[in-house]
Amino acid sequence: MKKTLIVLILIACSDLLSTSVHAQKKFASIEKNVNNSANNLFHDLNKTKDTLILRGDKNIRYVYSINKSYKREINQLINASSAKVPLTHLTKGKHVFVVEQMPLKIVFVIKVFGDKKTELDTSTEIVKITASSHN
Repeated sequence: MKKTLIVLILIACSDLLSTSVHAQKKFASIEKNVNNSANNLFHDLNKTKDTLILRGDKNIRYVYSINKSYKREINQLINASSAKVPLTHLTKGKHVFVVEQMPLKIVFVIKVFGDKKTELDTSTEIVKITASSHN
């Protein structure tokens, strides 16, 4: 009787732990560029970790990402001082991001853990990047 009770308690505890670990899973993580020349570009993820936030003193001209298969999944002209780049359409895995702030190209890594969101109509994939200029 005691052994059965202990086994049931252990199963219940392990189930609770696996649920809490699953709930804490992030959609993505960022490995920031810590080089001094990259200090002028704020690059981080939002609270839900599904959008890249870019903000800089200089104009952000261009942003692109290269996945583990060496394909560009983001390839966008920005021409603004800040931008929000949704990551929900990216495939799982490592993505190298390049942000062009003339004359610099700032490189950093985003790892996507979550599944790619699919729309009902996947024939035309549109990446919405909202940009604003503070000039």
